[in-house]
Amino acid sequence: MKPACSVIIRAYNEEKHIARLLTGIGQQTVKDVQIILVDSGSKDRTLEIAGQYPVDIVHIRPDEFTFGRSLNRGIEAARADVVVFASAHVYPVYPDWLEKMIELFANPQMAVVYGKQRGMATTKFSEHQIFQHWFPDRSQPRQDHPFCNNANAAIRRELWEKHAYDETLPGLEDLAWARWALSQGYQIAYVAEAEIIHIHNETWQNVYNRYKREGMAFKHIYPQEMFHLKDVFRLFTSNVSNDFRAAKQQGVLGKEWKSIIHFRWNQFWGTYQGYRQSGELTWKLKQAFYYPRMDEMPVEPPARAVEPIQYEPLEKKS
Repeated sequence: MKPACSVIIRAYNEEKHIARLLTGIGQQTVKDVQIILVDSGSKDRTLEIAGQYPVDIVHIRPDEFTFGRSLNRGIEAARADVVVFASAHVYPVYPDWLEKMIELFANPQMAVVYGKQRGMATTKFSEHQIFQHWFPDRSQPRQDHPFCNNANAAIRRELWEKHAYDETLPGLEDLAWARWALSQGYQIAYVAEAEIIHIHNETWQNVYNRYKREGMAFKHIYPQEMFHLKDVFRLFTSNVSNDFRAAKQQGVLGKEWKSIIHFRWNQFWGTYQGYRQSGELTWKLKQAFYYPRMDEMPVEPPARAVEPIQYEPLEKKS
């Protein structure tokens, strides 16, 4: 019998977070789940902790790691028709996370479903703003561009068999695959109810490197795309202004203004360093990735009838 879904987790030295994610998977309303941990050479207690749960382990060498390669190795081991991806440093908020993630695959044209991401207390302010921008509180059952994010997403395995993830990209393998799926006439959906907490405790150098890597990947996927110095300063200015306004509304501007400037500069300077050339269709993607939503004020997310999962304090999960 095939499981209801296979959950693939990419991990490297995630001893602080992996138990919380695996606990959350165990609390799901969907019980028939295959869990696959793709480990790229962890030197901490990641594998020891994962061994306390019903997890299949796939090993790849650190020198062979790319995001696409680790996903491909994990999917090769998957037995289900629907494959769910979760970063090792995320955890589900509600017990129906997997249920909401996979139910739209009843539609045979559905290729990709991705869910909401939110930060935690230690998340940088501008990262909170990005999560709110990329993952709004309203679902979109059919979107017309390939944006998605494999930190919290699912795909149809039989489509992967036709077109595997690009193992040469330094990032954005999710965008490249979703772009292919759209070109084949398949659909992408965003489900706000499939919510996870994404733990990003990065140094400023990490932020810079992340956006540089994604800029390099974006240039590879869209080789005509341009990102000029004027884009850096325009987007830096508009996003800092938007973040300042939001921080002032929340009464935290005095505490957060330096962090906002540091984050946005590393975001756009890293992006500039990552890619140079530009193309046509990119306005929607640029808007999805970079431009602040000036026309939408934050609203309270809709209340859910489902009680959230109760976790132990994160400090105990080590």
